[in-house]
Amino acid sequence: MHWPEPVQSDVRAINFSIHEGKIDLVTGGPPCQPFSLGGKHQGFDDNRDMWPEAVRAVREVRPKAFIFENVKGLTRASFATYLSYITLQLRFPEQVRRKDEDWQDHLAKLEKHQTSRSRSGLKYRVVFRVLNAADYGVPQKRERVVFVGFRDDLDTEWSFPNPSHSAQALLWSQYRTGEYWERHKVARRDRLVDERLKGQLDQLMFAPAEMAWRTTRDAIGDLPDPELNPKGSAVISDHKFQAGARAYQGHTGSALDQPAKTLKAGVHGVPGGENMLAHPDGRVRYFTVRESARLQTFPDDFVFHGSWSETMRQLGNAVPVTLATAIAKHVKRHLDTSTRLKEMGL
Repeated sequence: MHWPEPVQSDVRAINFSIHEGKIDLVTGGPPCQPFSLGGKHQGFDDNRDMWPEAVRAVREVRPKAFIFENVKGLTRASFATYLSYITLQLRFPEQVRRKDEDWQDHLAKLEKHQTSRSRSGLKYRVVFRVLNAADYGVPQKRERVVFVGFRDDLDTEWSFPNPSHSAQALLWSQYRTGEYWERHKVARRDRLVDERLKGQLDQLMFAPAEMAWRTTRDAIGDLPDPELNPKGSAVISDHKFQAGARAYQGHTGSALDQPAKTLKAGVHGVPGGENMLAHPDGRVRYFTVRESARLQTFPDDFVFHGSWSETMRQLGNAVPVTLATAIAKHVKRHLDTSTRLKEMGL
């Protein structure tokens, strides 16, 4: 299969219609800063809002399905109306907003179109849900809203895949069987129970069916500490100590034996405090690029370019590979089934 070369350009200048009928699945993550809890919260007034371009890509390509990801902040009450607007645009992408039309007037038109008897043209069945990446094997507590749509003529029934991992299973592995600690060769004196988790632990009577949440230690435990062992770290790509980390109220870093906190990009560069590791002994340090890539489940041979702060910003904006894979595979199975049924005339 011949893969086209990537295009580096302003998405607003891209002609997607040349791909009509050639692509089954469109995926993307429209810039999330307008809706991020850590951003300026300008939403639809932010010129970085690229949801209109995502809708245009669907309209011009007419794929069988699409997957879009965005920050959980998009589901806040203050953005509820705009969330409805996004969803209706994805359902009826051919109902185009006029240049002189206010988005709220366009929303009203879309609502009327949805409730009308005749809804001809390109249509998609759209669902969205806030997912925690940790529930799908990512060693990071990262909540994102994911939109999935199937073209209406495919007559596809779909729901999000069930979580494969859970916090309860991690607790069981750590404090019921001890398998977690044994695997990491952690001494009994260092197997401390977080006081906030004791209530959950007391309620665990049976082993959970899911796999255990993956922790920061699971992701980076085999890497040498770049601060204490700089020589060992030097032979590993993008694994260099970055000085300057400090903890302060609300920014205490990620615990070693829990999934990491959400890696962030930040409106002012990398936030000082959250993209860092909190050792059990109280030490804190920034995650290296390699460690951050592992927390986002990128393979070790993935190449990054740019300074530490720029690369960390890219990683903070990225979708965890494992989460994206779980959703995409689930969509693909349903597309394959739909194709087979059509070929059989069913």
